[in-house]
Amino acid sequence: MRDILRLVANLFEPPRYIAVEGPIRVGKSTLANIIADRLNAQRVIEPEHNPFLREFYEGERGAAFQAQFAFMVRRFEQLQSVEAGPASRKAVVADYIFEKDKIFAYINLNDSELEIYNRYYHHFREQLPDPDLVIYLQASPEVLKKRLRKKNAPSEHAVSEDYIEEVVKAYEHFFFHYSGSDLLVVNTNDIDFVERHSDLQELLRRVSEPIRGTQYFLPLGSAGSVGV
Repeated sequence: MRDILRLVANLFEPPRYIAVEGPIRVGKSTLANIIADRLNAQRVIEPEHNPFLREFYEGERGAAFQAQFAFMVRRFEQLQSVEAGPASRKAVVADYIFEKDKIFAYINLNDSELEIYNRYYHHFREQLPDPDLVIYLQASPEVLKKRLRKKNAPSEHAVSEDYIEEVVKAYEHFFFHYSGSDLLVVNTNDIDFVERHSDLQELLRRVSEPIRGTQYFLPLGSAGSVGV
């Protein structure tokens, strides 16, 4: 059995393109930064500036479509420049996946807007590389609301509690059906990457080991992960 485990370990090719995903204030940017530093990787940062975002939060008619389309184009431009794939040896860590754009489009757009949006979405998506590994960070709406209040970022004051719950449900539905790459699901309700060094080290250790299909990270004191 030990010989088999050694053989598997020797055959393991570490992921070169890692993406961290999850709803607002779940900790994806923090974790992506840490992993990128450890791997000396190219860092892909979620685009934040959007000229239509304020109008969207204020509920102006048509602003949702404008904001969503602007985000989609910017995300496509970023990810298209990523040097990933079999021919590249450069490590890449992103704090989002392109599919995120569609998650929010289905929350924010009406049917007529979605019909137009989807034409461009599929055209853009087929031109982008797939991550080798996606780390999906989960948290309950209650935990995310607490973190939002603690952070108290001016740009997030308009985010309602109902909207947070809707986003969490959309992410859960999407990743329940996700099969685009290997997937590690991490529930962050009781994990603190910043304050508890042991939590961070345990997760980094798990990411450095083979992950095939969908697996669930279990915090310290557990078996480590469960495969599906």
